[in-house]
Amino acid sequence: MFRTSSNHASQNVHGWERAASIIGGLYFLGKGLGRGGVGGVLQLAVGGMALARGISGQCEAKRMLDDVNEQARMAEGNSRNMPLERSEADDVRLKANAQAATGTATVTGNDSLNNPPAGV
Repeated sequence: MFRTSSNHASQNVHGWERAASIIGGLYFLGKGLGRGGVGGVLQLAVGGMALARGISGQCEAKRMLDDVNEQARMAEGNSRNMPLERSEADDVRLKANAQAATGTATVTGNDSLNNPPAGV
């Protein structure tokens, strides 16, 4: 679940964000204990998760979002810096394939919205 390289390297929650998680976690734990019922259990769960996030300094959801953002930045950079290159042979092959695919197509003039096929 968490990265195992080293504890400091796997921390992705720092500073005020970490402090806010601890304070918010304690707040929701207190509210959940005082409320009771299903709502109280939900507040206890949220508070426990926030407190664990703040104490450990690790947030799997944040790590996953950071990974997705990094991959998006890499993909965006690659599309700008690496133009698609095709040879003349590729162009000839693509054109031949397109002609072969459309060469046998026929247009019947039948509008299937106005005249649907029988039995359908």
